[in-house]
Amino acid sequence: QVQLVESGGGLVQAGSSLRLSCVASGRTSRTYAVTWFRQAPGKEREFVATIRFSNDQTYYDDSVKGRFTASRDSAKNTVYLQMDNLRPEDTAVYYCAALMGGPVPNYRQPGGYDYWGQGTPVTVSA
Repeated sequence: QVQLVESGGGLVQAGSSLRLSCVASGRTSRTYAVTWFRQAPGKEREFVATIRFSNDQTYYDDSVKGRFTASRDSAKNTVYLQMDNLRPEDTAVYYCAALMGGPVPNYRQPGGYDYWGQGTPVTVSA
C-alpha cells in the first residue's frame, strides 16, 4: 500500500505562486510516475503534469506549460508542483496520483492510477 498526502493549496490572487507537495509513504519503491490532476467544480478531472521516476522526465498540459513545474525529492519521498503566474482558471482541487510498476496506455487519463491523495484546493481570484 502507498499513501499520498497533498498540501500547499490555498487562496491567492492572479499572478501569484503556490507550491504543492505530495508526500508518499508505504511501499513506494515500485513507483513509476506521479501525476498531478485537477478538478474544477462541475468539470471532469483533468491532467496537469507528470514526472517519471526513471529519468525525471516531465510532461505538462498545454494550459500550464511554462507556468507549472513538476519536480521530486527522492530523499523526502515528495513530488512538488510549482505553480507560477496563477490564473483564475487554475482554480480546482489538485490531486496527486501514483502509477506503480510501469506505464499505462494513456497517462493523461485518471483511470489506471494505483493510488490517489485526498486533494488540496487551490483558489485563484481575479
